[in-house]
Amino acid sequence: MKSLAHILLFLVSIALFSCGENGNASDSTKPKARGSIGEIMLAIDSTKWAGPVGEELRDIFEADLPGMLRSESMFKVHRVDPRAMNRMLKMYTNLIYVTTFDDKRGGSQIINAQFSKESKEKAQADPNLYSLRMEDEYAIGQEVLYLFGNTEEELIANLRKNKDRLQNLFEVRERGRLEKPLFSRKNSTAEYEARTKLGIKISAPASYQIAKTTEDFLWMRSPTPTERRPDISIFFYETDYTSEEQTFPANILSLRDSITKKHIFGDPDDPSSFVVSEKQIPPAFRNMVINDNFTVEIRGTWKTNNLSMGGTYLGYLMVDEAKGKLYYMEGFIYFPNEIHRDALREIQTILLNTDISWKEDQGA
Repeated sequence: MKSLAHILLFLVSIALFSCGENGNASDSTKPKARGSIGEIMLAIDSTKWAGPVGEELRDIFEADLPGMLRSESMFKVHRVDPRAMNRMLKMYTNLIYVTTFDDKRGGSQIINAQFSKESKEKAQADPNLYSLRMEDEYAIGQEVLYLFGNTEEELIANLRKNKDRLQNLFEVRERGRLEKPLFSRKNSTAEYEARTKLGIKISAPASYQIAKTTEDFLWMRSPTPTERRPDISIFFYETDYTSEEQTFPANILSLRDSITKKHIFGDPDDPSSFVVSEKQIPPAFRNMVINDNFTVEIRGTWKTNNLSMGGTYLGYLMVDEAKGKLYYMEGFIYFPNEIHRDALREIQTILLNTDISWKEDQGA
């Protein structure tokens, strides 16, 4: 069935598009895609961007990250009118084209010209058809997404219905892009400590060093923060799973604060500088299942008890019922007056590469 689905998807892709500018170029002649992690180039007619469709797109791709000290968008979006698209802009790693087939304005017409007559008829017959993904269309390593509709009302309805799916598409892709450079070299000592003491398998970048380790706790820290590189800490904690109540938000916060009060200090020589959760900005919780394990994601802000430091954090509480264990893992950032979005994505990439169900007979 999977092979059949792939064939059908391929046939739909062929039917939807007429030959584009670089449609016949072989991969060997295409350049490598460009663009930083988390960047999106969005091509849409200027008038459409200023209207309801643009508002819906901003709500998707420029949505505020939850639990932040200040407003930060999920992605960094560069908007360009299709009439201004050139070869360099078409090489962006993440490229989105947005149009409606009833729009006679110049910018939309340039995008519409890339669709065949049959594709427009297909979209007219099926109002739920609103998107098409193309890989490596203009450059190697590129994701091109076409968002379209017969009318603005139809497109807006589909965008609203698929907001989470569209956000997740690029979130997963960007974490995948980040994994290769982040894990090119590993801290094998930290990974060994996690396996032998906590019973979990982690991916520890070589750029992180062990700050503290005990029988149930491991703290790693990126040791050389600069003006452009934030101070990032990541820690893992293991305890027995005894009750579903341990997964309730209030109890997660209590567990977090008990861990940081015992182990993490802004100034190791000042016992009053332990880390606590900031209560004035409510944290955001989200339930999910990761590798068949119930998980709660938490995004919030932290401070030291003596108010000398503060920042944002991203954590996951994971339950392994088979082992009877509960794990709390978190990354927190100290980067005053700077954007935390990229560091949070790095933290998420590291934490989501954790296997709490690892068993000793699986090896390293």
